[in-house]
Amino acid sequence: MRALVDVRPAVASDLPVLASLSVTARHEAGTGVQLCVGDEERLARQLATLTALPGGQIKVAAIEGEPVGFMLIRVLEPNLFSDETSVYVEALYVSQDFRRRGVGHALLTEAGETAASVGALEVYSVPLPGSRGVQRFLARLGFAPAASHRVVSTAVLLRKLAAEGAGRGQGRGIEDLIARRRRARTETNSGPVDLRSFQASLAASQAEQATGQAIAKAPANVAVQDDTPTGGWHSDRQPTRREHRAD
Repeated sequence: MRALVDVRPAVASDLPVLASLSVTARHEAGTGVQLCVGDEERLARQLATLTALPGGQIKVAAIEGEPVGFMLIRVLEPNLFSDETSVYVEALYVSQDFRRRGVGHALLTEAGETAASVGALEVYSVPLPGSRGVQRFLARLGFAPAASHRVVSTAVLLRKLAAEGAGRGQGRGIEDLIARRRRARTETNSGPVDLRSFQASLAASQAEQATGQAIAKAPANVAVQDDTPTGGWHSDRQPTRREHRAD
C-alpha cells in the first residue's frame, strides 16, 4: 500500500532539513555549482528569504511527518514581459529513497491547485539539465519545452567581451586603413583638383603628334588617294617639265 503523502507550506523548523535536501540535490546534479551553494546554513537563510518575496512559496512533501521532498514556486503577477499571471516552479526535488511513491505527483498537484486559485493560465518549470527522470516525468504531465537557460561565470563573460571588443577595434582599424589608401589612389590619379579634362586634352595632343610623325616618316613616292571628283590614284611627286624647241 502506497504511503500517504502530505503536502503543506514549509515552516521555520523545516528549513534545515530542506537545506540538507538541497545539498544532496546539488551533488546529484551535473550543474550543481549553478544550482545552489554547498553551505547548509547559508541555504537555510536563502530559503527563508524566498518566502519573504512576493508570491514566493515553499511546499514540503512529508511521509509520516518526515520531509522527503520539496518544491519552490513563485506566483508571478502581470509585469513588463507578460500581462498574465503565471506560476513558476523554480525547484522540485524528491529524496532518492522515496521516489516512485507519488511524491512528485503530489507536489505538482499542489502547484496546479495554486495556479488555479490565482487564475494563472500556465505553470512553468525549469528541470535541471541531465535530469532525464524529471524530464520524462514533466513531459508525461504535459510540460512542453518553452525556453532554455544558459549560464556563464562572470570572469569568463568579462574576458570574452574584452577580447571581442579588441577584435572589433582591430577590424575597424583595418577598414580605416583601406579607406585611406583608396582615397590616396584617387587623389594620385586626378589630384585634389579635377584635372581629368586636362589629361584628356593632353592625351589627344600626344596622339596627333604621333600621327604627324608617322606621316613625315612615310616614303615620298607612296601613292595617295586623290580627293578630287575624278578620283583615281596619283603620285605625290610632281612630273618633270620638259621643253621642246622647234628646229
